Amino acid sequence: MIEKSNEIRHSQGSRGLSAAIALTLGGLLTLSPFQSGHTEPASQTDAVRHFQIPAQALEDALNAFIEASDWQVGFPAGLAKNARSNVVNGDYLPQQALEILLRGTGLSYRLTGRNSVTLQTAPSSRSTDLTTMSAVMVSGKRQYDATDPFNKDYSVPNTSFATKTDTPIMETPLNVQVIPKAVLDDNQAIKIDQAVKYVSGVTTGQAAGGLTDQVTIRGFYNYNLFRNGFRIDASGPEGTRNMANVQSLEVLKGPAAMLYGRVEPGGMLNIVTKKPLDTAYYAFQQQFGSFDLFRSSLDATGPVTDNKDLLYRMNLAFEKSGSFRENVDYDKLFVAPVLQWNISPATTALLELEYRKENNVYDLHARPLIIDGTRADGSWINPRLADIPRERNLMEDNRNHVEDKLIGLNLTHKFNDDWVLTEQLNIQLLDRDRVVMLPGTLQADQRTLNRRLLTSDFFTNDSYFTTTNLTGHFDTGFLKHTLLIGGDYYLQDINSVGYSSTAASTIDIYNPVHTGNPPIDPTTRASQSFHTQTDFYGIYLQDQIKLPYNVHVMGGFRYQNVEQYDVLAGTVGQKADAVTPQVGVLWQPINWLSLYGNYVENFGVTNGNLTSDKSFLPPETAEQWEVGFKTAFFEDRLTSTVAYYQLTKRNIATTDLLNPSFAVATGEAQSRGVEVDVKGEILPGWNAIATYAYTETEVLKENNPNNIRVGGGFRGIPKHTSTLWTTYDFQQESLRGFKVGAGLELVSDKKATFDNHDFSFAGYGVIDLLAAYTRTVAKTNVTLQLNVTNLLDKEYVHDGFAMPFQTRATWGTPRSFMGSVKVEF
Repeated sequence: MIEKSNEIRHSQGSRGLSAAIALTLGGLLTLSPFQSGHTEPASQTDAVRHFQIPAQALEDALNAFIEASDWQVGFPAGLAKNARSNVVNGDYLPQQALEILLRGTGLSYRLTGRNSVTLQTAPSSRSTDLTTMSAVMVSGKRQYDATDPFNKDYSVPNTSFATKTDTPIMETPLNVQVIPKAVLDDNQAIKIDQAVKYVSGVTTGQAAGGLTDQVTIRGFYNYNLFRNGFRIDASGPEGTRNMANVQSLEVLKGPAAMLYGRVEPGGMLNIVTKKPLDTAYYAFQQQFGSFDLFRSSLDATGPVTDNKDLLYRMNLAFEKSGSFRENVDYDKLFVAPVLQWNISPATTALLELEYRKENNVYDLHARPLIIDGTRADGSWINPRLADIPRERNLMEDNRNHVEDKLIGLNLTHKFNDDWVLTEQLNIQLLDRDRVVMLPGTLQADQRTLNRRLLTSDFFTNDSYFTTTNLTGHFDTGFLKHTLLIGGDYYLQDINSVGYSSTAASTIDIYNPVHTGNPPIDPTTRASQSFHTQTDFYGIYLQDQIKLPYNVHVMGGFRYQNVEQYDVLAGTVGQKADAVTPQVGVLWQPINWLSLYGNYVENFGVTNGNLTSDKSFLPPETAEQWEVGFKTAFFEDRLTSTVAYYQLTKRNIATTDLLNPSFAVATGEAQSRGVEVDVKGEILPGWNAIATYAYTETEVLKENNPNNIRVGGGFRGIPKHTSTLWTTYDFQQESLRGFKVGAGLELVSDKKATFDNHDFSFAGYGVIDLLAAYTRTVAKTNVTLQLNVTNLLDKEYVHDGFAMPFQTRATWGTPRSFMGSVKVEF
């Protein structure tokens, strides 16, 4: 079984000072040999060797250590059984490498000769006097193990999402932020929006009444997510992403069309899923909370065969809950098996499946807008939301059924240490049907709300995605290259058939009486009935070049071709292609500071609007300039990014003034601002995340005479957002196992209308709390945890829009509690 891994620690909170002194002395970090139980200084007579030992079963890791060091390691039979090693990757003295390898295993060693040791059980920490210990000097960098289920790090040093190569974030001239599993666990995040708020410039909306993950990055809405680099497009209330098998979340800010094709320019959210481990690990968590929440999840992984050539992982989750809203409930089932076949040391195949089934109530949070009239210039007189309680639901029991199936196959082959070929295939098949009582206009009495029935009797969203990438490392003179050559193909097939009832339905917003949905009139076909097939082809090339003096240059381009076919009409619709470049430069003058800048172009969504000659508009485009700096202290345990950007989106559809029934692609919008992200470990046991974003949005060009908004900002985008989340694991022996935490979210007011009417939703502040206790019994960890959200029970509007004929004002969740019991072994 996997043992809980302890992190590098210094007594009495001295790590910051020790690290600073060590950096001054040439990048060496002083560590206490208490970690291994050995009190003798490390021998300095042996030659430094290169070790590349991954985290694995301890017996296997010791064999790798013996082979790399020529040392002899003896231990009694069974002593190393079921223990797991740490990662050792870098240049070390053999004794230093052994120190790192054994850290957290509960074992130490005893020197029996100049190059021989015997393992033994580490002495109790109670009998060890830290003040009398000699120091061991360890060189090299900390190795972050993202797969370790006990990893408590808040800061992640590497990501492959921004460049499709495993590049340190400090060497990446793009703004990329990672939310690791430790943050997800501390927040008990069962939905994406509970976690991504801890990235600056990212806000979430409640699209489809909260039944779709809607993420806004740098002012631009984004309805598609990425899963391990694969696109997941949302086209309605298709359910939210289940978090049961999520390892981490990655946010790449700014346009990313060079590597990923058609995307919104604000940025992308990527979901990294859990992969099989070669050592057995099992976890069961039972969560329960406010509004009848009941959620059970299981995580199991390990080898299938004795030689560990075949590994598996299984994640299961079942959730049943109500809501603070009337007549709203959720049923969710999620199953995600993964099988990994290590065909050879150079070749790996990964087969993964996901099955998701949901039965949810579709609640749009309708809350009518009341106005006392309009002025001569068209502005509203005394606009305000109807004064109704936040739990009131003005719709009926609108059922939304979702069944989603995903199949993925990933193949990786290493030709040698420098060249790697990957082939990935994803197939996603989604079926949905729904019935919704859609709210409409408020009658003259300002209390009777018109409604109509809308159904989606048949909706499918099937996508097929494949990509091939060749990555190579080579030198040309003094230049070190990381070359990426790739191509991808994406097919999306959407078919929707629905009907709307001609029968009217009304409800009194102050004294509602729910009568159920009226009969459906199947003779009236709804306008949302359509069937389209869209093909996306792309090829791309990227080169990351490391120059002398720690200068990094990244450049690349992509050729993208898109073609849309209207199956119902039997015609070819949108056809377009584009070349999108990307350039970035980064300079790392000292190891803890990186200065960077980038210029990126974007290939956006395909406009479905028609021009006066009945042709489709060209796709939206965008360009971004960005400059900033990054810092990393204490071996990347505490990191920060500060950035300034200017992002302009073009080819937005707007009214053709000569032919108002048609459109022209002359609309422009701009977002610019400053973003600050700080996260990591400040002192032993003290983790924190702090973010701030200033986001200024503006409509630059707009032709629509009935929707004048040039010079105004975007709907729903606050100028100021800030979050703070901090936790503390008690280090004192008497309190060891206890953790406390608190969070604060501050959001300024946001524009509520799509035009320049002067009406906004008020800003708000929300406080969250955390308390947890972990106790280890034998080899089993039991964690009791309680999270409190919106501690002060603040009433606020999280998201929405205001129009005379339809207004939505999504209430923030009231004060709520979530408790859990988690068992790991």
